[in-house]
Amino acid sequence: MKTIHCLVACLLFSTGIAGQQAPGKRYDTYKGLVMAGYQGWFNAPGDGAGRGWYHYTGHDGFRPGSCTIDLWPEVSEYERLYRTEFKFADGSPAYTFSSHDASTVDTHFRWMKEYGLDGVFMQRFVAEIRGKSGLAHFNTVLGSAMTAANKYGRAICVMYDLSGMRPGDEEVLLRDIVDVARRHALKDRPKNPSYLYHNGKPLVTVWGVGFNDRRRYGLDEAEKIIDGLKAQGFSVMLGVPTRWRELTGDTESDPRLHELIRKCDIVMPWFVGRYNEATYPNYRELIAADMLWAKKNGVDYAPLAFPGFSWRNMRGHENSAQIARNKGSFFWKQLSGVIRQGAEMIYIAMFDEIDEGTAIFKCAKKVPVGASTFVPIEEGIGSDHYLWLAGQAGKMLRGQKPLETNQPTPPSR
Repeated sequence: MKTIHCLVACLLFSTGIAGQQAPGKRYDTYKGLVMAGYQGWFNAPGDGAGRGWYHYTGHDGFRPGSCTIDLWPEVSEYERLYRTEFKFADGSPAYTFSSHDASTVDTHFRWMKEYGLDGVFMQRFVAEIRGKSGLAHFNTVLGSAMTAANKYGRAICVMYDLSGMRPGDEEVLLRDIVDVARRHALKDRPKNPSYLYHNGKPLVTVWGVGFNDRRRYGLDEAEKIIDGLKAQGFSVMLGVPTRWRELTGDTESDPRLHELIRKCDIVMPWFVGRYNEATYPNYRELIAADMLWAKKNGVDYAPLAFPGFSWRNMRGHENSAQIARNKGSFFWKQLSGVIRQGAEMIYIAMFDEIDEGTAIFKCAKKVPVGASTFVPIEEGIGSDHYLWLAGQAGKMLRGQKPLETNQPTPPSR
């Protein structure tokens, strides 16, 4: 039966059907998929988490002049909303969502299905889950996401972000994945068919290895995590810095990083903020060389694409770095560029990251006004434009539509 299933899966991929999964369809490989990171870290007072305004709050709460988000969500489709102190130009109050609500997560996964995004990597921040409040919140969000992923036939995968991790916290991660695997049947395909497998095993992603920005953990802790996950029967995707292959720039110079990458199944470099539309072509040779190294070393390669970048409110001044979206042109150049270079899978940063302005989910064209400056979705495109582009890239990746280097125009709707 296993052989028959593999033959059927291969036939589905070769005919361009892979990735258009019906509910209950198994995801046996990351290849052929366009997936995004999912933060799920936004809270609001009254959402049941007891965390108040979380990941919205600036130096003086969540109010005009004090916030960390640069994009405002388009909220017309959410079942439950929370009133803020922000106002639109006409004086009406602005509302936002909480990731803690199952209805919010359900709406997001419904969008993924509607626009053709294959699925998401659910972030679990080690610095958060080592505490009671953070663990409870991210367990709630993950539970909602597992339900929604299977409801809408989307691929789902656990991703651990090591940012803020301390030596010894690797044990927190390794204990957590045991609990997550048990509660969500990660190793039981009939019970959780939407969970993403790769190379015959359930995939777990570990992000933040090899950066030279004075993190408290290092390669020793990363190796324990990788070895521990492998011993538990998982395949591993490793999130590394941009210059991981050269061991320069944002990457520590220890060649042991390459040894750790070779232990893993997939390598995914971090490109957010490294280039804009004008400088992106300079990175094509780097990506090509990355792909060659990965192929020679028996590791799959997941290139990253991001729609733009902005963190003026988080950084608190107008001179903070911004990378223009250019109505999707920047995003599409990256997506089509890596497909043209032979990418087999793509990671998008991020689905819901409104803090750093990389979100591809529906964001507002009309934004609050006042002491905080928000970045609206550009005139001439819809609030769903970036979701639509992600879906089109998936079709292109699987050969369901021809390669288009120029950004396609969405149908009238």
